[in-house]
Amino acid sequence: MTVPVVQARGLRKRFREKLAVADLTLAVGEGEIFGFLGPNGAGKTTSLKMLLGLIEPTGGTAQVLGAPLGNLRTRAGVGFLPEHFRFHDWLTGREMLRYHGRLYGLRGRKLEDRIEFLLARVDLVDAAGRKLREYSKGMLQRVGLAQALLNEPRLVFLDEPTSGLDPIGRLLVRDIIRDLKRAGTAVFLNSHLLGEVEATCDRVVFVKQGRAVGEMHMGDAGAGLEVELRVEPITSALLEGIARFGSALERADSLVRLRVDSEEALPALARWLVEQGANLYNMQAHRKSLEARFMEVMGEDQRPG
Repeated sequence: MTVPVVQARGLRKRFREKLAVADLTLAVGEGEIFGFLGPNGAGKTTSLKMLLGLIEPTGGTAQVLGAPLGNLRTRAGVGFLPEHFRFHDWLTGREMLRYHGRLYGLRGRKLEDRIEFLLARVDLVDAAGRKLREYSKGMLQRVGLAQALLNEPRLVFLDEPTSGLDPIGRLLVRDIIRDLKRAGTAVFLNSHLLGEVEATCDRVVFVKQGRAVGEMHMGDAGAGLEVELRVEPITSALLEGIARFGSALERADSLVRLRVDSEEALPALARWLVEQGANLYNMQAHRKSLEARFMEVMGEDQRPG
């Protein structure tokens, strides 16, 4: 991992009798697109608020951009789009961005140029003079993203950034996130849309009951492959031999499923089956999806939020 822009060790938050975050330990590297995943009630939003310095932890330690939580100078380099936000709806889109830019200490031509750039980037130039109360949910989401980027942050927290967006809007947000990565900006992304996370993130951490319980590097060959074989005849000796190529062996009639570490195992497995005199009718391999990994980590006891 590159230099951490977020680092938390044993972070906890208790609200009277309720333990919202039990023991959060994680790190986010510079320029990394980091996914923060978990069911409703897992403590994700509370964790974000602690990292942003909006609420004080009950225990543990954390740093953001190398400084303790709540450091004002550091927060000037952080952008944030909350899941539930309400901007002053009597302002126009351009006025709202100008107001938030001034809160960051921006003034004059630098601020106006930044506003025009971001309005174009989120495709709201034509609506910049309209009141926010006239904006659709998707337009509000996009202007909210623009305000999170006004200060050219080194780190951006995005809480459900594609909520309310149509497929075109989601593609736009995905492109913006990739631009941020190319510029070296880290993105801390909380989203329920696993397809978006899978297409965007470098790495994800799974959170359950206020704890980080697993992680997954997207596109990492080390995540393994799920392989399905249609082979006959299936004997005990054949199954024992197949098991040497992988793990988690399952059989259903003429189908055999197993997990292998990499694609390099597949040609060797096929050759071995032919050498044993078996008839190999089909071999299919695919990487485990983020959704499958999510369900595996959360466990069968997890109920809908």
